[in-house]
Amino acid sequence: MPEIGDQLRETRMRNRIDIADVEAATKIRAKYLRALENEEWDLLPGPTFVKTFLRTYADYLGLDARNLVEDYRARFERPAAQELTPFGTSIGGRRKRPRRPVLAPWMAVIVGILALVGALYALGQWGDDPEQEARRPAASTPEPAAPAEEKKERKRKRAPARPKRVRLQIQPTGPVSVCLEDAAGKALIANVTLAANQDTETFRTTKRLRVSFGTGAAVMRIDGKAYQVADDAPIGYEIRPGRKPRTLPEDERPTCDG
Repeated sequence: MPEIGDQLRETRMRNRIDIADVEAATKIRAKYLRALENEEWDLLPGPTFVKTFLRTYADYLGLDARNLVEDYRARFERPAAQELTPFGTSIGGRRKRPRRPVLAPWMAVIVGILALVGALYALGQWGDDPEQEARRPAASTPEPAAPAEEKKERKRKRAPARPKRVRLQIQPTGPVSVCLEDAAGKALIANVTLAANQDTETFRTTKRLRVSFGTGAAVMRIDGKAYQVADDAPIGYEIRPGRKPRTLPEDERPTCDG
């Protein structure tokens, strides 16, 4: 009977089929196809893959895949280990049952003592009288959660203290008319038109300041933070320590007329 590899190779060459075409059609790598044709079984992943590749390659060439696989199995596949070992054999034709270990008398005594100690311990745990229960310290109860008001108070204590003074500097970015009054109504800047980028004084107070602008061409620098004057001027602001500037209604804007 022709060799398995010879049948594959001769059939492929007789049909003028290139090994690359077989690889593309069967999705089997060319090196495995050559290993099948050369019967280099050790180069293949294993017996299962050999039979799968062999069946696919034979079907592609139009050969009898079943006969080729049976030929490979009979000639090259090693029988499994369980097929080589006779089942149920034993020396002397009969299996000897393992002897059960006999419990020594001294071990039985120890087991009895341990059982007695365990029983006494269980009685001691379950049989406490009411007086002993009363003498035991009561389990500590969790403290009730702090009320909402107490939590708010703690939060206030942890919050940083609000600054007591406020600093204001007006930085004009274009011509702008400014009126600035202190808490007593005294004019600090009395309707003066400031020029763009003009150096201005920094005002400090522990109370409030009120300021009005004729246009939005200015920036208020309050405690180092910049606030752009709104474009919908004329507009007025109230400035207090630790707070953002508050827009004033028209009737509360300073006029510096006093």
